[in-house]
Amino acid sequence: MGGLAGFVRGIDALNDWIGRAVAWLTLGCVLTCFAVVVLRYAFSTGHPWMQELYVWLHATVFMAGAGYTMLHRGHVNVDVVYGRLDARRQAWIDVAGTLFFLFPWLAVIALTSAPFVASSWSVREASSTADGMPGLYLLKSLLWVFCALLFLQGLALVVRRALFLAGRPMLDHDEDKVTDERL
Repeated sequence: MGGLAGFVRGIDALNDWIGRAVAWLTLGCVLTCFAVVVLRYAFSTGHPWMQELYVWLHATVFMAGAGYTMLHRGHVNVDVVYGRLDARRQAWIDVAGTLFFLFPWLAVIALTSAPFVASSWSVREASSTADGMPGLYLLKSLLWVFCALLFLQGLALVVRRALFLAGRPMLDHDEDKVTDERL
């Protein structure tokens, strides 16, 4: 269990660190939005790059923070059913949902976005606005970052639940007690 538990904890630590780091970008979103509004209405001026920066920051928070949200069980869940089940059934639902819904969905996103992102990289795409943000290809690459981080966290969830189902529970990231007490 040591190797698998270490692997899971490593993924948890990665997504936790990234999530905490990109959370600070929300402050950047607020300040940028405030600056855009003040410049526009108080000084009748604006900068396209500032409006685009807001979108970039917002996209980064959501795309790079998806694994963090999954780690902390912040995604939508049908608790009306799930919450009434025992821990073993919850574990089976987590494994099945990840393998049959999350992973295929991530594959569709990664595969269908591949030509879109590759094309953007091939021309080093920038904003279509004259004073816009350069490096639009970096923003589009967040689709792959999203898929990679969410895939890793899904893999960690499957391993954690499989260990539980095999009778070798490990601590959940957010818990001080073993997963067989509460998934």
